[in-house]
Amino acid sequence: MKSIRNVAIIAHVDHGKTTLVDALLRQSKTKLGKEFDATTLIMDSNDLERERGITIFSKNASVNWQGTKINIIDTPGHADFGGEVERVLTMADGCLLLVDAKEGPMPQTRFVLKQALKMKLKIIVVINKIDKADARHNHALNKTFDLFVELGADDKTLDFPVLYAAAREGKAGLGPDLNEMTDISPIFEAIIKYVPAPTCDPDLPLQLLVTTISGDTFRGRIATGRIFNGTIRASQEVVHINREGSSQKCRLMALMTFEGLERKDATEATAGDIVALAGIPDITIGETIADPTTPIALPVLAIEEPTVKIAIRINDSPFAGKEGQYTTSRQIRERLYKELETDMALRVEDAPNSNWIVSGRGELHLAILIERLRREGYEFQVSQPQVITKEVKGELLTPFEFAFIEVPEAHTGVVIQKLGIRRGQLKEMKVENGIAYLEFIIPTKGLLGYRTEFLTDTRGLGIMNTIFHQYQPDPGNWHEREQGSLVAYENGTTNLYGLLNVQDRGVLFLGSGVEVYKGQVVGQNSRADDIRVNVCKAKQLSNMRSKGDGSAEHFNTPHVMDLEDALEYIGDDELVEVTPKSVRIRKIVLDESEAKRIESLSRR
Repeated sequence: MKSIRNVAIIAHVDHGKTTLVDALLRQSKTKLGKEFDATTLIMDSNDLERERGITIFSKNASVNWQGTKINIIDTPGHADFGGEVERVLTMADGCLLLVDAKEGPMPQTRFVLKQALKMKLKIIVVINKIDKADARHNHALNKTFDLFVELGADDKTLDFPVLYAAAREGKAGLGPDLNEMTDISPIFEAIIKYVPAPTCDPDLPLQLLVTTISGDTFRGRIATGRIFNGTIRASQEVVHINREGSSQKCRLMALMTFEGLERKDATEATAGDIVALAGIPDITIGETIADPTTPIALPVLAIEEPTVKIAIRINDSPFAGKEGQYTTSRQIRERLYKELETDMALRVEDAPNSNWIVSGRGELHLAILIERLRREGYEFQVSQPQVITKEVKGELLTPFEFAFIEVPEAHTGVVIQKLGIRRGQLKEMKVENGIAYLEFIIPTKGLLGYRTEFLTDTRGLGIMNTIFHQYQPDPGNWHEREQGSLVAYENGTTNLYGLLNVQDRGVLFLGSGVEVYKGQVVGQNSRADDIRVNVCKAKQLSNMRSKGDGSAEHFNTPHVMDLEDALEYIGDDELVEVTPKSVRIRKIVLDESEAKRIESLSRR
């Protein structure tokens, strides 16, 4: 059996994880495709990942270093993609824990590290970004040690090896002095020295656990996973054991191993390696591929439950079908159920009237899914996000989250006040160098729609991270939205004259020359009730003109709502209309008199 190391790289969002993987690939002289130049982040291959600078989908890469094959697994750093993290860690025997030299370990570091410690993985700490002007590598190391202690690590785990790196420059070393570093090779040496080789037996019956599913135009569904025992060969007969425990014989169409970022056809792979298989039509994540003569199932992967849900429905607005390529209920339903094959943390249920209830791990998880569908050409409508509650022994339980907040000291008052109104409990507060660090336990429902308000209150200087805590009794007495909406009075094109007359009522979401329909939300009212406004009103022309007419008028820049802003903003009587070209907010009932009639009937 050739020497293999399987290592996952875990870190908080934007701590340089993907940059480090890129440096490792380039240092090992791994062959890359023509599309990757010196400025491209190789592992962030998805457009959304490149735009947002975060890893959403876990990816595999493989490098050869002095005769050892190192399989590198890049994991998402955001807790909303925890479903990805939990399953990809099953492929690893060790982890590189990346920590920012300035910020130290952050909330998502805690989330992923907790999973890694639970699985007894060997952890190597890498203090990254030591080339920053305000780097505090000793502070970051001490905080990391404290986090290990807090998560219950034993003495052996606490004696972790430490390396220092500037991943952007492709340098690493055993000490924090950047001048003594030459390249990234100390990280390879640490992986080979500290991460154990896979503990498995190539002579035992075959056992392979599937952790990722992807699609291929020619080969169909491709399952990626780690061989825990045995040897697998191309075109051999295997047994697929599903989540319910029933078995089915299949023949492999293709066996692939990883070289660099590419999958290469192979004739054979042995225990400990990570491979991709084609030819098993209905396989899903967490299931086992086993030996046909003595099939033994591996434990099925358990995934944490979703906490937030939305309703997706076909678009029935006056602009329906104008901008989307896929608009029918059949097409949308097919696409949503196809997503279940690759996203274990997602749930989709059919609901009446061409509606689907889609549940996920958080607002970001669902917003990323919606954005991907939109870019693929789908057109649909989305309801207000709701938390998923449970009833246990007659008591209503709602999900709570840990919120970790970092704000300038001057803004702590407004943050504590706002989160108090939203049923948050302040658990810890400390101030260092004018920056306040706050920890809250707050219902997920209280956080819905708060992020934009938080950024406004802290002048864009606040950082807020959340991770799921547990289900607790619903506190009730919920904070309601304080502002109503400005709603278009008629169909037409917005006119600057009409917008100028309306802008004093609140904040507008669009400028002039935009097509709108009756019932579309065009702004936020400064008061609590909705108001119908005529943004299409044009100035009546005459041959009379007074001196200086119009020179004193000023049109405020509209607040253009992107998808996440719109999902946070909408109330329970509103929808977000999502098309490949536009994101619009609308009332569920477009006609004002009809909406009032329905409201009066519901009060009876």
